[in-house]
Amino acid sequence: MYLVSGSAGFIGFSICLELLKKKKKVIGIDNLNDYYDIKLKKKRNKILKSFKNYFFHKINIINQSNVNKIFKTYKIDKVIHLAAQAGVRYSIKFPEKYIDTNIKGFFNIIEASKRHNIKHFLYASTSSVYGSLTNFPYKENSSASHPAQIYAATKRSNELIAHSYSSLYKLPTTGLRFFTVYGPWGRPDMALNQFVSNIKKNKTIEVFNYGNHYRDFSYIDDIVKITLSISNKTPKNNYKWNRNKPNTKSSYCPYRIINLGGNNPIKLTQFIKLIEKKLNKKAKIKYLPLQKGDMIKTQASSKWCEEITSTFPKIKPSYGISKFIDWHNNYYK
Repeated sequence: MYLVSGSAGFIGFSICLELLKKKKKVIGIDNLNDYYDIKLKKKRNKILKSFKNYFFHKINIINQSNVNKIFKTYKIDKVIHLAAQAGVRYSIKFPEKYIDTNIKGFFNIIEASKRHNIKHFLYASTSSVYGSLTNFPYKENSSASHPAQIYAATKRSNELIAHSYSSLYKLPTTGLRFFTVYGPWGRPDMALNQFVSNIKKNKTIEVFNYGNHYRDFSYIDDIVKITLSISNKTPKNNYKWNRNKPNTKSSYCPYRIINLGGNNPIKLTQFIKLIEKKLNKKAKIKYLPLQKGDMIKTQASSKWCEEITSTFPKIKPSYGISKFIDWHNNYYK
């Protein structure tokens, strides 16, 4: 039995749906907050609730008592913790929301997982932890000590807390550093959704850093497939781990960090051209300077992911954008 936090979110919904199709029992928890269109979250959740093997609870993970009740009620084997306050730019204005949900909420979930002897605790981290690094591609043992915003800082904190739990309590933990996940049912605040919506309405799109951003986009189907594969590959104690030359992607305890990106960054201007081609419509673009907290480029080394799962994110943006726009046209009729 899986517990998926953030089950009405973009990645959470997609992972729950695949698990349910595989006849797995899934406990979904989500507070259905209004960070973005709550109707979208409710529609995702409605789809999940159509499955008899889905058990949903509307709770806020900041409330430790409510989290503990869920773990006491069900015999949970694995946890995929995705609930978090998302958004790089939003974290600049409202940092306290990130401390509450991403640190206190994370603690409540991992503490309950420890108490109830969860077999594998997986959690969402982010490519943002690499901050201002320019040595590409990012490897899991690259420095993650210079986050550019509070969102990245909270996610890096999650990784450190997870390591302490793996070390002290032998809780197997895997941190998933997601690289710009996109696709059908994606968040409205993400660039792809905003670009498509505005281009369709003949509105101007704002492009920061004058379009010179590069992103290692990861299509949702790849992310779901790989995450579920990783969930079945529980980390073990690494007795060969070198304390004199520590490799931060794993440890002496059952802990690891994995990049989920395809090592195939695309320039933002090229990304927009793919959208224009699918829509058969030219974008009206307003170029703007680099925003505070933004990373100019992301690029994941996928070697560790491939070593563990025999695959890595491979779906190209040309396909992923087309599938997203097909969904967008149908959903926003």
